[in-house]
Amino acid sequence: MNEPAVTLTDYGLTLLCALLAWRARSTVRSDLRPWTAALFVGSGAAALFGGTVHGFFAEPTAVGYRVLWPATLLSVGAAGLAAWGLGARVGTQSAGAQWVTRFAAAAFVIYAVLVLTGLHAFVIAIAFYLPAVIYLTVRFARAYARRPTASRKAGLIGFGLTYAAAAIQQLQISIHPVWFDHNALYHVVQAAAFILLYKGLSGE
Repeated sequence: MNEPAVTLTDYGLTLLCALLAWRARSTVRSDLRPWTAALFVGSGAAALFGGTVHGFFAEPTAVGYRVLWPATLLSVGAAGLAAWGLGARVGTQSAGAQWVTRFAAAAFVIYAVLVLTGLHAFVIAIAFYLPAVIYLTVRFARAYARRPTASRKAGLIGFGLTYAAAAIQQLQISIHPVWFDHNALYHVVQAAAFILLYKGLSGE
């Protein structure tokens, strides 16, 4: 295993996302349920594929890398699509929810084509995923402003941790440069963010 801390924390994130997706079946509002499940399934799949790349297929020439890295990017994109769908429906459903969803679906198709035709830089995943998360954050904040609840507050804290996790990864803040690097720390903080986001969504 090339990067044990990164790989194992990725796999831990996969298990957490699987649990949250499963629990969402009975705890999340019916119109949010499929989008919530898709968010956690997409995020968990990205962690599974990405962790396997980090652990066992780090060389870009390896067959595993050529299969699993695009799968990682597509999974991140699927989570981004789910974030657009959630953002259009969280709180009070947006009047343009269907249009937002259609636009996001069309953008995801273009994104998928780019990935499948060889554009594999992680920055493309960030470019697709980040606007969706910002949109969902704004919609969550507006819902909280209308009706402040403990669950919505937890969700907003979760979003704050998501941005903090992204900063940790981009600034390469680590506990130890080898045994617990910035990617491993990112996964731990993101796990906490997912738990709080799930609490926010289950309280809608």
